[in-house]
Amino acid sequence: MSASTTMTIRVTPALKEKLGRLAQDTRRTRSYLAAEAVEAYVNRELQIIEGIQRGLADMKAGRVTPHDEAMARIDAAIAAASPDPT
Repeated sequence: MSASTTMTIRVTPALKEKLGRLAQDTRRTRSYLAAEAVEAYVNRELQIIEGIQRGLADMKAGRVTPHDEAMARIDAAIAAASPDPT
């Protein structure tokens, strides 16, 4: 088992009750489920932030596509995927 540490958070009574029901129904502890939820949230948010940082680095390096060109590519892809009206 990996090392862990204790952290205290505040939640509404309603959320605590829901977490308790989920824990009972899944035969997991509230602590386990809360840790899983926090980990999933943190991982998702870090991916978003890292993506934004990559985009900003691309902008600074000049690796961008002008809006008109991007829209033309999108319009062409939609037209190619659309059924022939005839």
